Amino acid sequence: MAEQNTRLGILLMILTTFVFSVQDAVSRHLGDNYPVEMIVMIRYWFFGIFVLVLAGRQAGGLRKAAHTGYPLLQVLRGALLVVEIGVMVIAFTLLGLVETHAVFVCYPLLVAALSGPVLGERVGWRRWLAIGVGFVGVLIVLEPGFGVFSVKSLVPLAAALMFAIYGLLTRYVARRDASATSFFWTGVTGAVIATVWGIWYWTPMTGGDWVWMGLLCMSGALGHYLLIRVYELAEASAVQPFAYFQLGFASVIGMIVFGEVVRLNVAIGAAVIVGAGLFTFWRERRAQQQA
Repeated sequence: MAEQNTRLGILLMILTTFVFSVQDAVSRHLGDNYPVEMIVMIRYWFFGIFVLVLAGRQAGGLRKAAHTGYPLLQVLRGALLVVEIGVMVIAFTLLGLVETHAVFVCYPLLVAALSGPVLGERVGWRRWLAIGVGFVGVLIVLEPGFGVFSVKSLVPLAAALMFAIYGLLTRYVARRDASATSFFWTGVTGAVIATVWGIWYWTPMTGGDWVWMGLLCMSGALGHYLLIRVYELAEASAVQPFAYFQLGFASVIGMIVFGEVVRLNVAIGAAVIVGAGLFTFWRERRAQQQA
């Protein structure tokens, strides 16, 4: 096990959010020109190979990595993540990076809200209050009833819900399965499902866009590798709040590269959501320390 180094873990988490923001920007660029299903499929081909190579280098090899106490739940996790990634790419093309991430950033609140019924965890009244405040922030971003709300605004919210359920299932299977096992099943089952889903949407790509696709695949693999290192170096509760840097990085890239604009309601709503999310992380950490 790697020696704990919280400061380095935090720095790597910030770097991870930047890498994933670049990945999202490339996804948006490719999603404007090619079927989302094909983009996700090619991305998962690279991710699947990356996972197999990583598992093969570990003690026990592929056999140990594949051994799971929850095969059906692991397949469900993989399927959920494939669909969630596809929905996020669609959201990037419909709403842009800024507004997509402003809504998606509520997923930790969904995790907190669903941790009771899914995992049997106790959620105190303070965290429920924070969850409620966070969803007020979501409503501020979406502006229902003010003449500008549209169904497409719900797309990143659907992605956030799927990602929250994926995260909860990951915590559930961790009761028996090692993180390396969950990572293996995420990549391998995801590659299979993405291929079955995406092969029907194959579209020839130009040479220049293959370069962008290569960057998408490499940034995805690098981001996941960095995330593994983060959780080897520091406790999740210490580094998770810094995941919110992705909202900032994605917003800056959206404004500079794609000419997006941060509307006042989006900025206010995102700030409310982030504040509520940070409070839930703090309360969860306090509960763990007192247990």
